[in-house]
Amino acid sequence: MWDDAFPSFLIGLREGLEAGLVVSVLVATLVRAGARSRLPQVWTGVLAAIALSMSFGAVLTFTAASLPTTAQEAFGGALSIVAVAFVTAMVFWMRRSARSLASELKGKVTEALTMGAGVLVLTSFLAVGREGLETALFLWTTARAAHESAGPLTGAGAGLVLAALLCWGLYRRVLRIDLTRFFTVTGAVLVVIAAGVLGYGLRDLQEGAVLPGGTAYAFDLSGSVDAGSWYGALLQGVLNLTPAMTWLQVAGYAGYLAVVMALFVRGGRGGRGGRGTPEDRSRGHVDASADRPTGPAPTRTRRLLPVAVVAVPALLAGLVVALADPEPDAGETVAVSETACGQGFTAPKPGRQDFRMHNTGTQTSEVYLIDPSSNAVYGEIEGLAPGTTRDLVATVAGGTYAWRCVPADGRAVTSKAVRVDGAARAHAVAPVSAQDLAAPLKAYKAYANRGLAALVTRTGRLSDDIRAGHLDTARADWLTAHRTYASLGAAYGTFEDFDRKIDGRPDGLPAGVHDKDFTGFHRIEYGLWHGESAAGLKDVAQRLADDAAGLRKAFPHQDFDPSDLPLRAHEILENTLQFELTGDTDQGSGTGLATAGADLAGTRELLTVLGPLLTSRAPKLLPTVDADSTRLRRLLDSGHHGAGWTPVDRLDPAVKARIDGAAGQLLEDLAPVPDLLEIRRSA
Repeated sequence: MWDDAFPSFLIGLREGLEAGLVVSVLVATLVRAGARSRLPQVWTGVLAAIALSMSFGAVLTFTAASLPTTAQEAFGGALSIVAVAFVTAMVFWMRRSARSLASELKGKVTEALTMGAGVLVLTSFLAVGREGLETALFLWTTARAAHESAGPLTGAGAGLVLAALLCWGLYRRVLRIDLTRFFTVTGAVLVVIAAGVLGYGLRDLQEGAVLPGGTAYAFDLSGSVDAGSWYGALLQGVLNLTPAMTWLQVAGYAGYLAVVMALFVRGGRGGRGGRGTPEDRSRGHVDASADRPTGPAPTRTRRLLPVAVVAVPALLAGLVVALADPEPDAGETVAVSETACGQGFTAPKPGRQDFRMHNTGTQTSEVYLIDPSSNAVYGEIEGLAPGTTRDLVATVAGGTYAWRCVPADGRAVTSKAVRVDGAARAHAVAPVSAQDLAAPLKAYKAYANRGLAALVTRTGRLSDDIRAGHLDTARADWLTAHRTYASLGAAYGTFEDFDRKIDGRPDGLPAGVHDKDFTGFHRIEYGLWHGESAAGLKDVAQRLADDAAGLRKAFPHQDFDPSDLPLRAHEILENTLQFELTGDTDQGSGTGLATAGADLAGTRELLTVLGPLLTSRAPKLLPTVDADSTRLRRLLDSGHHGAGWTPVDRLDPAVKARIDGAAGQLLEDLAPVPDLLEIRRSA
């Protein structure tokens, strides 16, 4: 999000400062001329410009949403090109005009004072409106490139607020800004950002079938570049550089950057020698100060005028949106039941669709929008009860679509298929059955059985160490045995009561660490690192060895739900981040990083057995996960020094933040796994 906010912050700051300077100079000139009564005319023009800009943004958004997928790409690409043109012109204009901005504005205001109220309103409207329209267009294109609006809107809002504070400071004689230097620095950065927007726009035009070369890639590094890393997010969010770019994108990006940056730098050098007027020689310093505006209370007409100039653009925007989409994509009602599925379903238009699914039968049903040729799922509703209606939102593109209804007690029913023309761009997930997970489950059970055999051996050795009084050796063997158990995380759900006995914590026990029910690894850990004698730990260690042997014997006969495998891929590391990386489980050994490494190893083993299913459904997922898990592994290993580990609570704050960030990123990578491998009854 924050990487997407920077370009919008910069454009909001520049455009806001430009518009704010105009307003500050207008107000200051009017006050100094003794014309405070005409200030409402300035604010009327400002309000009208803001309303027009917001309405323009709404029209762009809703107009694009009503277009077919291919047309959306072409529309967005064209507007990206227009946005680049506006930004380029704005950069050069502000670079050229910064020195004489104040004197030019004051001259325009003086002229407006002699020509009536309408001209003053128009002056402020045009001055602010131009910046507002450019900002709206640039925000729309950056939000589209980022595939989300929160970051760009947050960045633009922050930039506009900062610009408003700067202009207020100028007006109150608090600040003096060297506008020439400010617009030079920000202009150079905006040229680089605009090059990225141009590249993204060209790609949109290729995907919209307006320009050729959509499959002619200059490079494709998606298999080796970590797109989810901080540097990948920064490059894509700020510069619009992606791991895969076509030759046209590269040529447009490089060509624009080389030509425009050269002209910008040369223009800056050429403009340094001019003498200009005394005001011009102030090197762009602006002082728009004046007394605070006061004046008579506005009349009823003056109150209505600002309301009107805000309402009129909003009403016009509403009319444009309504007329642009006379037949909304959303709203088709589809009836489902245990005997008929998809009644009322007709071929939808490409784009984002909102289907109202109504269960007319007598049984609760699962409902899937599928590709009948492959059973791949585009969208689903679980547990649609009789007589109820729920929305199913899915993106429709070129392809074949049908509804499949699976009642709680009955056979699956599939609707007649319909064909949608257009490019095949909608994402569908191939369904997974219990049979598909049978082979991964068998492989993971074999891994768990090997791990449990090792656990029995290592807990037995730990018990022997304590019985012989070799507590230093016992501490090393304790960590080895505990890491062995931690690496079996995906099987925890089948261990039943054994997990509490083997790896339970003292949390919630009446006597805490001294409670008789506190047993297992953490009880031994507490004793070994708090000076307890071997005699006091002998029985606890033997009980741990017995429980490990009992678990190994019981495991082959315990129920292991295949749907647990995809869930555990995410849950193991959730527990790691919550307990191990906070030090919550540490009873004195300070080995939280070592245990977290064992959790990570268990997760990677699980992903290995699930790999074929994941690769066929999300080819880029596992390379990203591998890169992020390797980064986390290196960070954890950095806390290993000889035979010891740095306790979590003694980590350098910067190192701790990097470990938490890497674990959080890996969790985000793994979040789609349960949905991708959910057992569905649609097949």
